[in-house]
Formats: sequence, structure tokens, C-alpha cells
Amino acid sequence: MKIGPDELTGTEQAVLLVLMAEARPVPNPELVTLGPELRKDSRDNLNRKGLIESTKVGPRFVHELTDAGWALGRHLFGAEAPPRSSGQGKALYTLMRGLNRYFTREDLPLAEVFAPAVPGATPDPALPSDQARVHQVYDRLAGAPGDWVALVRLRAELPDVGHHELDDTLRRMYRIPGVHLIPEENQKVLTDDDRQAAVVIGQQHKHLIAIES
Repeated sequence: MKIGPDELTGTEQAVLLVLMAEARPVPNPELVTLGPELRKDSRDNLNRKGLIESTKVGPRFVHELTDAGWALGRHLFGAEAPPRSSGQGKALYTLMRGLNRYFTREDLPLAEVFAPAVPGATPDPALPSDQARVHQVYDRLAGAPGDWVALVRLRAELPDVGHHELDDTLRRMYRIPGVHLIPEENQKVLTDDDRQAAVVIGQQHKHLIAIES
């Protein structure tokens, strides 16, 4: 189901833009310092529409864009300002439309424009160390940085991590520069275990991971 900007409030659109600019999971307290407060009704609406994923970590929520959220965020760059926008809000959307003309002319995907401030770093030390564990296991399995490692081998080294939990971690890591997840090109070599170990990102089954550093 395709979601249009007119189905979101100005606050909800602004939250998508903040998460897109940060390109990483953002805890609720930090989100308030970067943009508008995300109240429960808007949080539920964005999750229900599949635009963000909100995970409870301790006493607070951590929010991240989904693939659908990134797609709508790209669309927002060509959108008109939401109704009842302030002068500053109108100026923001005017600027975004200017950037949209540049992105279109240069054929730039948003993934090449927005990245975490420090590639590979976890900005909030209170976040789970799931990504660090994946890095550690990958380093142990890979012959060298950037080598491809089968996800079936990665999962086998993390028996205490649930399948869906690791899926979520891999999807977050996929947004980090230097982390690559791809399908096995030769589908005939895939075993049933390989297929079950795949993570689905953007409606594509990924079977291999490489981390450059």
C-alpha cells in the first residue's frame, strides 16, 4: 500500500526527515533535541503505516526508518509544505524542493546522501550492543575485512540471539556505510539452511554479509 505525504501530519513528516538525516536508530529523548516530539498517537500511526520501527529499550523507545519510510522520505523532497506550516516550515520544504531538483538531476539515492555522523559507531551507549556482537563474530569468521560470510554461519555463532532479533540488527547495520548484505548470486548452491538464514531487506533475500572494517 502506497502512503502519501498528505496522510501524515506535519509533525510525522518532520520525524521521518529527522530519522532520514540521522540514518540510524534514534532514541526518543534524542529525537526531541533533533526535531519535534513524537507522541504516542503519531508513533502508532507511523508504525501502523510501516514507515518506522519503534523498539522499547529500557524505559524509552528507539525509532528507525523502514524501507517504506526511506521511500516516502525521498518523496517528501518534492512535496509541498503541510497545511498550516509556519514560515520556517514552508522555507524548509522550499529548500527540499531545490535539493530534490539536484538529487533528480544527479540521480542520487538518499543512501548516498545521508549517513551516520560517525560511520559504524553507536551514537548512544545505552543502545544494545547487538551490532558489536555481529562485528565480533564476523571478524572471527572472515579471512579479512570485506570478505563475504554466509548468514547461516553468522547465525550459528549467535545461538542465543533470536532469528527476528538478528534480522532487525542486520537491517539496522545495512544502513551503515561499509556494511553490505547481498543475495547469493548462484541460487542453485543454496541449501535449505541458507534460505532459512536469509534476511529480507527491500523484498530481497540476502544471504551474505561483508563488513569493510
